Amino acid sequence: MVSGPGWRRIGPDPRIAAWAAAALPVAQAALAASAEPWRCGGTWFVGVDALPNGPEGQVGGVAFPWAALPLAPQPLHRAQLSVVRPGYPQPWQGEDAAAFGFRLRRDAAHLDGLLPVGPDKRRMVQEPHAWILGLPLNECSAGASALVVWEDSHRLMQAALAAALAPHPPDTWGAVDVTEAYKAARAEVFRHCRRVELPARPGEATVLHRLTIHGVAPWAEGAEAPPEGRIIAYFRPLMARVSDWIAPD
Repeated sequence: MVSGPGWRRIGPDPRIAAWAAAALPVAQAALAASAEPWRCGGTWFVGVDALPNGPEGQVGGVAFPWAALPLAPQPLHRAQLSVVRPGYPQPWQGEDAAAFGFRLRRDAAHLDGLLPVGPDKRRMVQEPHAWILGLPLNECSAGASALVVWEDSHRLMQAALAAALAPHPPDTWGAVDVTEAYKAARAEVFRHCRRVELPARPGEATVLHRLTIHGVAPWAEGAEAPPEGRIIAYFRPLMARVSDWIAPD
């Protein structure tokens, strides 16, 4: 599905392009109607579940382009609409200097599926997902806050998190605190894995291994995007068990 360095670019493909073209006006309408506040000084719209696509991924009367993707068809949640504007990132209320510095210098690198739980925001695997699929919806230049990945990071993360979970019964893995193991493994990723920016255009798709460390690059000087900003629709369908999420491929 996603072999090699932990990411794969698909396309351009007319079936993906048709879906993106149908999704764009729907996404623009959803953005205009949303009361969700923009973060990072008004430069980032998180947009979880913001695209009103159908359960099979269809939108605007256009079927989801499963046939163009190396993925098995399955029910889909409403896509996240990750939207970034020029100037990203800016400091925002609730983000301390260390967090902002990490966003600026490390692209807010993270692993999806780990949620901050409790007042101390301890990381637990509470949203195990099968894969991450990014579908750009509008034309932007390469410097418009591209998706960033650390190649081969999924191998380091799998080994580290599997070791952290191993002493516990598998049916409790979703409640195990993996914060320290995660932070240590991510530091190893920064030391040993190559950072790669992955700009993409409508008609293309980017598939990430579920354990790939990834983030968002700062907006480059002179980068261009439409007035609404750079829009990417993301899908992360959930798996039934943490054991499947952490299993080696």
